[in-house]
Amino acid sequence: MEKREKQNKKLTLNCEFKRAYYKGKYKASPLLVTYVLKTRRKKIRYGVTTSKKVGNAVLRNRARRVINAAAREVLPSLSGSYDIVFVARSATPGAKSQDVRRVMQSHLEKLL
Repeated sequence: MEKREKQNKKLTLNCEFKRAYYKGKYKASPLLVTYVLKTRRKKIRYGVTTSKKVGNAVLRNRARRVINAAAREVLPSLSGSYDIVFVARSATPGAKSQDVRRVMQSHLEKLL
């Protein structure tokens, strides 16, 4: 149970994603788009989206896996209360998680 509490909670509701899109700040690159919205909660929540523009189901799932792997490395070092949305782009499925992690870290440094 203790291990579960340390994990970051995921965004699941469409309204939570839309709130980050419309009210949050964002940074874009060819690999990833990052939206950040400051909240009153005491934890960081994040979500990953991939559109059909990324490719077929296999490529979309790979993009999500790569982004989640990068997020597992980057997010534990952050503090504060934010909702973060990562949007995959067409180059994401072909990238390594280290490349996405580097981009993610630079986006979050600029936005937080």
